[in-house]
Amino acid sequence: MNFKITTIPGDGIGPEIVAEARKVLERVGEVYGHEFAFEEVLMGGCSIDAYGEPLTDETIEKCKAADAVLMGSIGGKVGQSSWYELPPEKRPEAGLLKLRKSLGLFCNLRPAKLYPELKKACPLKEDIAEQGFDVMMVRELTGGLYFGYRKTETVDGEEVATDTLTYRESEIRRIAKKAFEIAEKRNRKVTSVDKANVLDSSRLWRKIFAEEAKAYENVTLENALVDSTAMQLIRNPGQFDVVATENMFGDILSDEMAEIAGSLGMLPSASLREDSFGLYEPSGGSAPDIAGQNIANPLATILSAAMLLRYSFNLGKEADAIENAVSEVLAQGFRTGDIMDKEEKGLTLLHTDEMGDKIAELIK
Repeated sequence: MNFKITTIPGDGIGPEIVAEARKVLERVGEVYGHEFAFEEVLMGGCSIDAYGEPLTDETIEKCKAADAVLMGSIGGKVGQSSWYELPPEKRPEAGLLKLRKSLGLFCNLRPAKLYPELKKACPLKEDIAEQGFDVMMVRELTGGLYFGYRKTETVDGEEVATDTLTYRESEIRRIAKKAFEIAEKRNRKVTSVDKANVLDSSRLWRKIFAEEAKAYENVTLENALVDSTAMQLIRNPGQFDVVATENMFGDILSDEMAEIAGSLGMLPSASLREDSFGLYEPSGGSAPDIAGQNIANPLATILSAAMLLRYSFNLGKEADAIENAVSEVLAQGFRTGDIMDKEEKGLTLLHTDEMGDKIAELIK
């Protein structure tokens, strides 16, 4: 089968880690008889440097013309670059928000899985880490505070900032359907996270999830407040299967899950629209302090490529092959610096490209 993938290497370590994911996808194509055509475009700080804006109309159109988009990381540290002296709408992250909106990417999937070989990197109690966990965060991506009306004005001699949190019934209903569909393929449990004791938007969220649950009788729905969920993720993440929530809560909780999984370098993500199209990227940042040193961990981007195969191309066996290769590489003791335990014997430190090579070798 033939597929077209637009790649956005981005900034910092982005080009290095995307190159390794592309290497692995090309190996999958060789082994399974697929052809992946790649087209590279600019977004983020590099696009600002080249075109004066973080996302061009041409980049948007090339993304729309693809079957899926594979992205690295964008931006950099505040104060490090002139990018952050620009108005907010001209900064690198504004390009990502605009791209999500332009492509209709309303559903963000971020799995947090603790690999047995990396349990020492988990900051939770040892008895909890020993149990392991595999949680899927389903985050609404195009509504809520991040896209609501906002303004800053002077009222009675002082500055007043306003941000509005708005959700439409249709926005909640479509993310609920995605959450239940994903849960059906996992452990059949959805935890819907809100702040229904305070917010009208959360009360509507809870109402719509209850209505949608009726169509998925084999999936258990539980409601949880966001503050309680933040605590329970620390106490026992293994109690969760699919966690579904709105944009801002999902942003915060998914970063918490990244920390308890041991390293951002291990966590992939997918942003989907209502058809099979999606944008796939690692959960971590651009790490400009190590860019160009060939020491970044490419596994999150490689695992994002596996999600691309699974969710956009419906190539489940091929996605399994990548995920199994990652597990095998870790079991064999190969590590990048961020997941290297200096006290553990029998481990081998690899550079970014060497890790990509090892994964590609194990695709079968």
